[in-house]
Amino acid sequence: MSISHNLSQLYQQIQQVSQRANRPQNAVKLLAVSKTKPVEAIEQAISAGQRVFGENYVQEGVEKIAYFAERKDLEWHFIGPLQSNKTRLVAENFDWIQTVDRLKIAQRLSEQRPAELPPLQVLIQINISDEESKSGIAPEEMLPLAKRISELPRLQLRGLMAIPKPESDPAQQKIALQQMQRLFQTLQANFDGIDTLSMGMSDDMQTAIECGSTMVRIGTAVFGARDYKG
Repeated sequence: MSISHNLSQLYQQIQQVSQRANRPQNAVKLLAVSKTKPVEAIEQAISAGQRVFGENYVQEGVEKIAYFAERKDLEWHFIGPLQSNKTRLVAENFDWIQTVDRLKIAQRLSEQRPAELPPLQVLIQINISDEESKSGIAPEEMLPLAKRISELPRLQLRGLMAIPKPESDPAQQKIALQQMQRLFQTLQANFDGIDTLSMGMSDDMQTAIECGSTMVRIGTAVFGARDYKG
């Protein structure tokens, strides 16, 4: 199947699930996870109407952003764990970062964001399933970190991101996703401009949309199986 066909199917699925969940039309944005994929694949996605892309590896993402520099209508999200020695590259090149989980990282991003660019759009990553292997903060740390981020001049706090533990049973999926929905509502009640809840991938997209996700991150279902770097 072509990338264009895959995207068309996904847009349709997102609309159908949104409708069933009584969500407004276009309430859920599709982020195409393009990590390890060649620029030719991204070009096909752009031709099919996709404008929002997510990259997990800093250097690879920066190279792709440079390749598509003439395309001012694209939106680039950094969605991988970020080491402090790579913050400058993210601050100078990406539009969004979804994986902020430490004040130190946020401070560096704010200091390194060029003045001529709009503020870097930020999501706080929550480790909602309390997995040692995953980045993110504990739910009780959310409000204190959000307060500090909201005070940084070159950042704009927009919401939350999570990668819940994989569950094959939708009822089990729903427990963590509903927890995220409640945290998101708490954040909205305490800060202005909070509008993005990034959760849901290929296996839990439907349940995530039912639980209030505003952005689903889909890779394989758009581009096909990945070629992971050695």
